Amino acid sequence: MEAKKALEEIFKELHKHYNPHGWWPAETPFEVAVGAVLTQSTNWHNVEKAIRNLKKLKVLLPEGLYELQDVLLQEAIKPAGFHTRKSKAVKAVAKLFLSLNAKDELLEIRKKLLSIKGIGKETADSILLYALEKPIFVVDAYTFRFLERYGIETSKNYDKVQALFHNAFQNDVNLFREFHALIVEHSKTLCKKKPDCEHCFLKKCKRATVTGAL
Repeated sequence: MEAKKALEEIFKELHKHYNPHGWWPAETPFEVAVGAVLTQSTNWHNVEKAIRNLKKLKVLLPEGLYELQDVLLQEAIKPAGFHTRKSKAVKAVAKLFLSLNAKDELLEIRKKLLSIKGIGKETADSILLYALEKPIFVVDAYTFRFLERYGIETSKNYDKVQALFHNAFQNDVNLFREFHALIVEHSKTLCKKKPDCEHCFLKKCKRATVTGAL
């Protein structure tokens, strides 16, 4: 089974089993971007605490956050950990949001995001996909584990794995969002570090051998 067909079938099965997820949990695109930075090396519960603190300060807008004193920002996001480093990153993201316009291209914005210290490909692409509605697939640790277990791709190369999805699903923002969310859900529910293979409904895909992935 070729990679494209395997991914299409897996998406259908995941979507059927878990139903639409409608990620990302946020009220505004900028809140999505801030959350994408804060969630690094922590769990979402801690991010929610930090987001609530920022909302109490009424600074969860690019202008307000960028102008907020560093000491106040660091105190607000402390629940998410690494508050000194993350405060610099979210301020840089706020500055970038203030400069964005409708004509900015995906790769141009991505380059600017990746130039910010503390923002890697996963975080940058999360901001692009979920906050800015740009057609780019987010690859994370769940994606690597999922694809390896289902015989689709064994490498841990971010660009190679991302290209796999881009080649299978051309520039579909909603599908990229949903597929990523479904992989995360499945990886937390059944395909965990210690997988619950007995109850997995993707048995056909588990036995598949995929060639010519890229």
